[in-house]
Amino acid sequence: MGRGPRFFLQAPKRIRQTLNKRMVAVTKLDAQVDTLRQRLAPAVAALDLELYDVELSGAGKQRTLRVTVNGVDLDAITAVTQAVSPILDDAPELTGSFLLEVSSPGVERTLRTPEHYAGAIGETVSVKVRTDSGTRRLQGALVASDDTTCTIEVEGEREHFAYADVTQARTVFEWGPQPRPGKKAKAGAASKGVTA
Repeated sequence: MGRGPRFFLQAPKRIRQTLNKRMVAVTKLDAQVDTLRQRLAPAVAALDLELYDVELSGAGKQRTLRVTVNGVDLDAITAVTQAVSPILDDAPELTGSFLLEVSSPGVERTLRTPEHYAGAIGETVSVKVRTDSGTRRLQGALVASDDTTCTIEVEGEREHFAYADVTQARTVFEWGPQPRPGKKAKAGAASKGVTA
């Protein structure tokens, strides 16, 4: 062989096995979180609140179960914590110790589900997607979504993405004053009001 670059197109068996185990672990974790979400939603709805998201992160004794709820104040967070704690204590899919964190999703919300995307239509979003040439990050207005795809308008061009290709997405809070009536917004200034 000559001196040029060498490309190894197939990972060694040991690496493939490790990657497959990680993929199975991620799939199992997703199933656990979905089951927890289904268990918690009725308890949160009984408090006249909306469950926004459930996320489990960390490993071992450093796990955090993050429950985010729309439209909350400190009293509501306390009520949600008291309502979901017994459910989580009895949940067979959640063994071992974990830290329970109950909060509002905030102004910049993570977008994970089709419902999250539907609720963010018209807002500015930042999306990281997988492409044939690697990953790409873009920011623009979310103009449409359905059960499998979303459409983002970036500089007048609409781009469609399957949720399966989105690796990370969130709403973007734009700082700055509202433009005066009849005036155009300056570059980088907010072009709409903020709703929480």
